[in-house]
Amino acid sequence: MGYPMAQNLLRAGHRVALWSHTADKARKLAGEKGGVFCATPREAAEQADGVFLCVGTPDMSESVLTEDDGVIQSARPGTIVADCSTVSPVRSRRIAEQFAGRGVEFLDAPCTGSKSGAEGATLTFMIGGKRETFERAKPWFEAMGKLFYYCGESGQGLCAKLTQNLVLSNMMEAFNEGIVLATRAGVDPGLMVDILNNSAAKSGLVSGKAPAILARDFTTNFSTKWMAKDIGLALDLGREVEVPLPLTGVTQQMFRAAISKGYADEDMCSTVKVLEDLTGVTVKKSS
Repeated sequence: MGYPMAQNLLRAGHRVALWSHTADKARKLAGEKGGVFCATPREAAEQADGVFLCVGTPDMSESVLTEDDGVIQSARPGTIVADCSTVSPVRSRRIAEQFAGRGVEFLDAPCTGSKSGAEGATLTFMIGGKRETFERAKPWFEAMGKLFYYCGESGQGLCAKLTQNLVLSNMMEAFNEGIVLATRAGVDPGLMVDILNNSAAKSGLVSGKAPAILARDFTTNFSTKWMAKDIGLALDLGREVEVPLPLTGVTQQMFRAAISKGYADEDMCSTVKVLEDLTGVTVKKSS
C-alpha cells in the first residue's frame, strides 16, 4: 500500500523523498514520478517536514523509526511523523514518547481500504495523537484518503483499527462457514450469496469477497498473513484492557490453519479453502 500512497502524494504536487525495504520500488517511483530516492529512512527524514510510513509488522515499524538508520536519527524538531501501519498500540505509544523527547510530533494513523483504496486515494484513516498535529498534517492525508477519524490520544487510532479488523476477520470466518455449509448441503453457492445480499446478513465483506471466492480468484488485496497479524494484535489488546474475545480466538486458529496450508500470501478470502479441504467441497460458480 505504501507505493500507491507515495504515488498520490507525488500526484498532488508534493516533493517526496522515497525509501522502501525493496529499494528497486523506491528507485522506480523516483524515476517515473520525480521523487527523490533515499537509501535509508534516516536519509528520507532529513529532507522531510512530514514522514509517512506503511509497513507490515510492529518490528518493521520500530526498525524504520528508531534504529540507527531510522527516522528518529534525523527528524527535525517540529517534523510530523505519521505511522500508517497497523501495529501494537503499546509499542506505538512508546515510540511516540521517544519522538516527543526530540520535539517531533507523532501520529498513529492506520488506514483501511486495501490496495484499491490506496491506488484510488480513497483510504480511511484512524488517527491517534494531538488533534492540532493531525490538523497540520491533514492536507497531506487528503492526498491519500477520503475519510479521517480523529480517535483521541496516542494509540487510539490503532485501537480503532484493530477493532475494525477484529469485526472484519470474524465476519470472514462466519461467511466461510455459512457458504461451505450451504454448498455441502446442496444449495447453489451463487444463489446463497444472492440471498445473503438481499437479507439482514448483507455486508460489504460478502459483496466484496464472495465474487472472488466463486471465481476462485484469490489475488491479494489484503493477505491472510497480515490479517492474522492484526487478529493477534487485537487479542493482545483484549488482554491489556481485560476484555474476553472468545470468537476472535477461534478465528485466529482458522487463519493460522490457512497459513499452515500455504495460503499466507493469498487474499484473506482464501481462508475458505480450510473448510473446503475439511469437507471435500469447493465453493464456485455453477457450470
